[in-house]
Amino acid sequence: MIRALLTTLLLGFLPLTAADLKVAVLHPLLGDLARQVGGGQVEVVDLIGPNGDPHHFEPTPEDLKNAEAATIYLVAGMGLEGYLPKLKAIIANKATLIEVGATLPAIEGACDHEGHDHAHEHEIDPHWWHSIDRFRRATGVVAEAFAAASPENAVAFRKNADAYRAQLDELERWVKREISRIPRDRRHLATAHAAFNYFCKDFGFTAHPVQGINREQMPDPKELAALVADLKKNDVAAIFPERESNPKILQTLTNDTGIRLGEPLIADGTGGLGYVAMVRHNVTAIVKGLAS
Repeated sequence: MIRALLTTLLLGFLPLTAADLKVAVLHPLLGDLARQVGGGQVEVVDLIGPNGDPHHFEPTPEDLKNAEAATIYLVAGMGLEGYLPKLKAIIANKATLIEVGATLPAIEGACDHEGHDHAHEHEIDPHWWHSIDRFRRATGVVAEAFAAASPENAVAFRKNADAYRAQLDELERWVKREISRIPRDRRHLATAHAAFNYFCKDFGFTAHPVQGINREQMPDPKELAALVADLKKNDVAAIFPERESNPKILQTLTNDTGIRLGEPLIADGTGGLGYVAMVRHNVTAIVKGLAS
């Protein structure tokens, strides 16, 4: 009886979570990655939520309150988050901010749209997560950041990272098998905005984005005419909308060109599927739209 009472009292003083490390993430796919690497040792606070837009998200005071006591903030980097300087000032020396994409090889982006406030931020394309190879490298970045913050769990973090990299290896093999069903001359990927350049580079596609790096960048009539001519010249089989953004212009394009509308792709990891499921969804839609 006394032993049971003492156990109850002791449990009352223990934290409600068994996690040793609290991590705040500002991209849904980084939330998935943090959970894969952190396992039960890490509490992940996803500030952006499953359906937020990582291009424009700004944390509210309530979001920042939820992230209190976070030791690490994970952000995508490569200029994606325009609010990063503000966030750095807010967290100051209270936590370590890791730009996961900072050490990954970047592709130059096309962001010369007049009047675009953040044009200078997108000299490189920030959508690095569409490269399985870069996401695999990001796994190591996250594992080492966690190991530095919680050395007693370093072995577990690295073991989790190895297991997840093995999953990504298998995913990459699956993608290559699926894409082999698309004839090489049909590997033209027309999408709503320029989010799939890394995917195209890794898997041998030519990218044809209707919009620029940012979803708000719409082509002017001259650019649109050039795009239509380009799509027709390359005999592009389908134009793929996105779950997050489905501009009316895509319907206009399909009407003007006779090109069919493919199934919506997931560009920014929203929807709460997680990384592997997102890639499988996108590749399945692309193969369905282009293979025959």
